[in-house]
Amino acid sequence: MRIRQAWPDDASAVAGVYVRSWHAAFAGLVPQRYLDAMDPSREESGWKTRIAETQWPTSGVLVAETEAGIIGFAGFSPSQETPAIAEIGTLYTMPEVWGTGIGKQLMLATLTTLGQADYAQATLWVLEDNERARRFYEAAGWHADGAAVEDTTGGAAVNLTRP
Repeated sequence: MRIRQAWPDDASAVAGVYVRSWHAAFAGLVPQRYLDAMDPSREESGWKTRIAETQWPTSGVLVAETEAGIIGFAGFSPSQETPAIAEIGTLYTMPEVWGTGIGKQLMLATLTTLGQADYAQATLWVLEDNERARRFYEAAGWHADGAAVEDTTGGAAVNLTRP
């Protein structure tokens, strides 16, 4: 497995990981009709744009790939609240590799890249009810700072917390 910067040609595979991960991770947490409507082919153009607009190393997408292809990715950018702080906006892997350490390696590679961009601090948000993700971030050394926001996903209000 190797981790590298994503390129626009990776958008289709990133969209596939994104949708597969959402289907598995958010079932029962966000409206099922929203999950059922997710389709990698509709997500691809957004990922292609996001990857193409990368300002490496202050923003970008890293992908984890094996001989079988891309199995995970992480995206980061300056925080909208405080641009001097990095925000890890996405970190997803294929459900079949959950618990194998791929996510941890992606997190470490992302933090290394953020250090190269001279960010002194990073933040992220996680769905409050996503206990698996919250355990992952806590195991990676993230600690809740008490910040919480309400977001809307698929027409439903969901609570996000900042670990």
